[in-house]
Amino acid sequence: MRITAIHETTAALSSTMRNATIDFSKMTLSVVAIVTDAVRDGRPVIGYGFNSNGRYAQGGVLRERLIPRLLEAAPDSLLDAEGHLDPARCRAVVMKNEKPGGHGERAFAVGALDCAIWDAVGKLEEKPLYRVFAERFNDGQFDAQVPVYPGGGYYDPIKGLDGLRAEMQGYRDAGYTLMKMKIGGAAIPDDMKRIEAALDVAGGGANLAVDSNAGINLPTALEYAGAMADYGLAWFEEPLDPLDYAGHAELATACATPIATGENLFSLIDAENLLRYAGLRRDKDWLQFDPSLCYGPSVFVEMVKRADEMGWSRKRHGPHGGQQLGLHLAAGLQLGGTETYPLVFQPFGGFGDDTQIADGLVAPPEAPGIGVETKAELYNNVLKPLSEG
Repeated sequence: MRITAIHETTAALSSTMRNATIDFSKMTLSVVAIVTDAVRDGRPVIGYGFNSNGRYAQGGVLRERLIPRLLEAAPDSLLDAEGHLDPARCRAVVMKNEKPGGHGERAFAVGALDCAIWDAVGKLEEKPLYRVFAERFNDGQFDAQVPVYPGGGYYDPIKGLDGLRAEMQGYRDAGYTLMKMKIGGAAIPDDMKRIEAALDVAGGGANLAVDSNAGINLPTALEYAGAMADYGLAWFEEPLDPLDYAGHAELATACATPIATGENLFSLIDAENLLRYAGLRRDKDWLQFDPSLCYGPSVFVEMVKRADEMGWSRKRHGPHGGQQLGLHLAAGLQLGGTETYPLVFQPFGGFGDDTQIADGLVAPPEAPGIGVETKAELYNNVLKPLSEG
């Protein structure tokens, strides 16, 4: 088999929302479709991939460097022994002539391609991707139900406290038990009022996580930690700059609330340094690497394996991103759960249209590959037109 075409486009995620660091008024992401000459059910196998929210499209990197490398490669150099696309070989081709380090914008472009390649792999094997991950990386073991939580509670000028309560109630009514909200973008007393409003609905601190999106410094994070200490929250996410390992280590000594971080680290060595130097507590803190931003699920799997070697339980991982890909990885690698965006960042956020949430748990889809075709708006309005050129 061979790749016959690779299409890419930039899609918008514009919104009036903001967190402690950015607004989403001009947010974009890259979407790719890898078309092959393999046929399943009478149709060409096409792999789809796209980035997470919070970063921007990388069309130039894709068009000028990465896509040409794949299209110019000898077809057999991209295949495994069964004649299917091999993610490792494809990644080696994509990264040819790329210097080590500088794991930023390039990582998102590679991540979109890697996602698409894995989607094609699942479709070629006619298996949902979580089963592929389980067979290749977890001795065939997987979880049939995965804990999930909705990312929400953004700052929105038209919502106020009543709107925040209504949003959280909507999550509870939809079957979620754990939910997440934003902090760090207002004065601490105001954020405490927002937390208390969410707790009115959440039914206890263990059902509410907070996220400051790395928008505050260490003294302020310590203030938040003290102010939130009695709430018993599920975790305090991205309290500091993601590369401030010393700051994380100091915060961990004083913060009763579990710390969650990792979504803005995009390489294996960055993940290793976080685990070595950030003082994270293996019995309570969370690792939230993003599989579509850290050079794709291939590197995400390497991060999980490295954490295994450093004594971390897989149940302390919760992939960031709010997409179906994180659900497949959480199920196939038996991780601690994953994020979803049922209301925001549409049509990319969230799971399939028929997905049912019950008691905070969800079953991964049985559609081959990632299952993006089960999201009608995403597939019909974005992916299918892209694959047709």
